[in-house]
Amino acid sequence: MKVLEKKHIPVLVVDFGSQTTQLILRRVRDLGVYCEVVSHKDILQCIKYYSPKAIIFSGGPASAFKKNAPKVNKKVYELNIPILGICYGMQLICEQHNGEVRETNTREFGKANIRVLKNDPIFKKILKLGQKSQVWMSHGDEVNKVPKGFDIIANTESIKVAAISNKKKNIYGLQFHPEVVQSIKGKSLIKNFLFQASKIKPLWKIDDFLDKQVSIIKNLVGEDEVICGLSGGVDSSVVAALINKAIGKKLTCIFVNHGLLRKDEDKEVLRDFKKYTNAKIVYINAKKVFLDKLKGVEDPEKKRKIIGKEFIKVFEREAKKIKNAKYLAQGTLYPDVIESKSIEGSKSKIIKSHHNVGGLPKKLNLKLIEPLRELFKDEVRSLGASLSLPKNIINRHPFPGPGLAIRIPGIITEKKINILKNADAIFIEELKRNKLYEKIWQAFCVLLPIKSVGVMGDSRSYELTISIRAITSKDGMTAEIFCFNESFLKKISGRIVGEVKGVNRVLYDITSKPPATIEWE
Repeated sequence: MKVLEKKHIPVLVVDFGSQTTQLILRRVRDLGVYCEVVSHKDILQCIKYYSPKAIIFSGGPASAFKKNAPKVNKKVYELNIPILGICYGMQLICEQHNGEVRETNTREFGKANIRVLKNDPIFKKILKLGQKSQVWMSHGDEVNKVPKGFDIIANTESIKVAAISNKKKNIYGLQFHPEVVQSIKGKSLIKNFLFQASKIKPLWKIDDFLDKQVSIIKNLVGEDEVICGLSGGVDSSVVAALINKAIGKKLTCIFVNHGLLRKDEDKEVLRDFKKYTNAKIVYINAKKVFLDKLKGVEDPEKKRKIIGKEFIKVFEREAKKIKNAKYLAQGTLYPDVIESKSIEGSKSKIIKSHHNVGGLPKKLNLKLIEPLRELFKDEVRSLGASLSLPKNIINRHPFPGPGLAIRIPGIITEKKINILKNADAIFIEELKRNKLYEKIWQAFCVLLPIKSVGVMGDSRSYELTISIRAITSKDGMTAEIFCFNESFLKKISGRIVGEVKGVNRVLYDITSKPPATIEWE
């Protein structure tokens, strides 16, 4: 394993491959406690270097009773550090303390109701004896027999062990996922574990992160220069402002117009950039190159890889022109990382690749700086506010690196891009006009590869379909649809069909994440 820097981290989240591991981290930080995710393989060394006051075991896809299941060194239980096990984490605790875990015949997926069986510190001032509360379950195994010294403190109608506690060892286990919003009291349970069981004080602030990163970047870069890929989105804008604060004019931002931006987006980005930094900027119009490479390509992963490859080529070419450039800065976030590759040592499944995750080719000869890699989107927005960025940048909806390419399922053409640009511009314009834009996490249009019959101007039409999508979220890991009123949807549909040539039908995607992703591709 890599050599660790000695520092204090109050809470370590041990990853066992759960898709919601980073959500645990996000909830902890929400409560004002800094934490980081570590591999189960390195837990003892991480404890030695980071001196945590509490440890949380994540969920995971494995079965704790199987020989090849990921485990922790049992010495971790002898260190008198409070431990909270979630789902697989609870099952592992039981398995390693001579309890019994087995495959269940009554699997629970989705919402369930726990019932409190015993008063316990983790339930203090939250749930009383006999009280029920909605939680989110996702498991195919269950604890059949709790270890000696552990109490069953909650159950459900389907399983007899929904929560456990060992007050003497200060170890707790939850079969459900308190980190997801569907667990109504989930955040409060985590709060009790941190503040009641672990006696941790909430000291984490985004301003502390800002000061630390400015110092790190300044010391790291020295007299060298940094290149930053600027898209105009929240992430790249915050990165540019952060690095500019640290090293001033030694930052050069490269803005690549790959022809897949939103309507007039290149003009807006260049205008805003000059307002909040004094860094240099290079504008590259590579529209033709990208569209030629994407010609005839249908597979979404191939689209992402093509765009990512060409994006690197542009940087490679421009980097050679910039004297003393030794670093490339990117706005990679935690959700990008978890959805793109496994955390070191875990077995979480890849959902999709991200063009800005996975490092750089050696021939680029630049070192990577990712100052936002451990942050979630709302933390980035807070960081942007601390950097005095304007609200139109801070509150800007997320936009994927591959741009409109992944909002046009199937083959991409310039005609389709223009149709989507115009439809999307109408949608966003109406959101802002009706003061809905800032209430929504992400809103956009998708141009579907579907034609349908319509009647326009007393004539038969056979044209394309637009699907609009608007979701609410806190961190992008889970998302729910935004509920528009009927009149607004009619307005959007009428404007798009009436003003965008080539479209005769508008749909509204009402699918949450999960089971869907936010983007269509």
